[in-house]
Amino acid sequence: MRAVITTEESMYTDSLRGILATTASISTLLQFLSGLIICKGIVRKRGTGDMSPFPFISGHLSTSLWLRYGMLIDDFSLIFVNTIGSLLFLGYTVVFYYYSIKRSMIVKQFTGCMLLLMIAIIYSAWSEDEVTVRKRIGTLCCVITVIFFAAPLTTVIHVLKTKSTDSLPFPIILTGFIVTSQWYAYGVLLNDEFIQIPNFLGTVLTFSQLCLFCIYASKSQDVENV
Repeated sequence: MRAVITTEESMYTDSLRGILATTASISTLLQFLSGLIICKGIVRKRGTGDMSPFPFISGHLSTSLWLRYGMLIDDFSLIFVNTIGSLLFLGYTVVFYYYSIKRSMIVKQFTGCMLLLMIAIIYSAWSEDEVTVRKRIGTLCCVITVIFFAAPLTTVIHVLKTKSTDSLPFPIILTGFIVTSQWYAYGVLLNDEFIQIPNFLGTVLTFSQLCLFCIYASKSQDVENV
C-alpha cells in the first residue's frame, strides 16, 4: 500500500514538474521579449535617457551561463529558454549601444562580462571533475542571476532623488517577478539549490523594485495624463 502511494506521489511530482517547466519556460521567453518594449521606446526617442545598459549586458551574461549549466546537467528547459534569451539580450545590448552617448562605458561592461563568460566556458570544457564543475558553474550562475535581477537597483538612488520611476525598466522587473517565482518552485521540485537560491532572491529583489512603482509614479505618464 505504501509503495502504491509513493508511486502516485512520484507521478504527481513528475507531472507538476513538467507543468512548471513548461509554464516557467513560456514566462521566461515572455520576460526576455519584454526587452523589445524598452528597445522600441529607445528607438522612438532616439536615445537611452537615464537608463543603464547593465540589465541587458548582465542578462546576456546570465542567460549564457545558465545555458552552459543546462548543458552540464542536460536539462532541455534550461537549454531552450537560455539559448533564445542569450541571443535576445545580445540584440538589446546592440540597440542600446547604437542609441547611447556613453558607448565607452557599455564597451567596458560588455568586455568584462564576456571575459568572465569565456573563462567559465573554458574551465567547464577542460576540467575533468564533472561534479565540481557543475557545482562551481552553478554557484557562478547564482551570483550572476542575483546581480541581473538587482541591476535596476543601481538607479534606486536616482529614483529616490527624482521621485520618479522613469529610469526603471518596468516590463523586465514585472516579468522578472513572475518568472523567478515559477523557477523557484521548479527548483524546489528538482531539489536543485542552484535554481532555488537565485530565483528566491530574484523574487524578493523584483518585488521590492515593484514597490517603488507603487510609491513613485512615472513622470512621463503624469505628463501624458495632463
